[in-house]
Amino acid sequence: MQNIIRGKAYVLGDNIDTDQIIPAKFLSYNPSDPSERRYFGMYAMDGVPAGQMGLPNGNIRFVRPNEFKTDFTIVVGGKNFGCGSSREHAPLAIAEAGASIVIAEFYARIFFRNCVNGGYLVPCESVERLVEKIHTGDELTVNLGTCKVTNETRKTSHALKPLGDVAPIIEAGGVFQYAREAGMLKS
Repeated sequence: MQNIIRGKAYVLGDNIDTDQIIPAKFLSYNPSDPSERRYFGMYAMDGVPAGQMGLPNGNIRFVRPNEFKTDFTIVVGGKNFGCGSSREHAPLAIAEAGASIVIAEFYARIFFRNCVNGGYLVPCESVERLVEKIHTGDELTVNLGTCKVTNETRKTSHALKPLGDVAPIIEAGGVFQYAREAGMLKS
């Protein structure tokens, strides 16, 4: 896990659910097959309604059509990010697209755990509502050590909640790697 994450923001609203993050019609791809796994990135956020895509403009796609990677490293969401089904493919899709962190006011519990357990994304919680203060395309610097996100474009800084007990699991790259490193599982 990087302590400093820099990149462009992609801003979404409240209640972004797992079917919006990766619609069920794309679950036929096999995440264990590298040639198919990349399609999760291609279709990440494909189910987000046009009015929510890249708020406030409402028309900026997370991944351009027929591409596998996004220009956005940091996803900023509102309340209840990752709600809906327990689809573990949702954080995988965001990560496969090239994002490495999601900042939200709060998460659906299972999405948060899937981010951590799979080692896909760093799930940070904001102290304040950021979806009106950060815009899609803003250049951000997230410092996980100081629990701060700096909007380089707008020259503002905002506090993040500490990662707490999940930090070592994220640092290890997921729950299984953490268990191996801690001697709980055989290598």
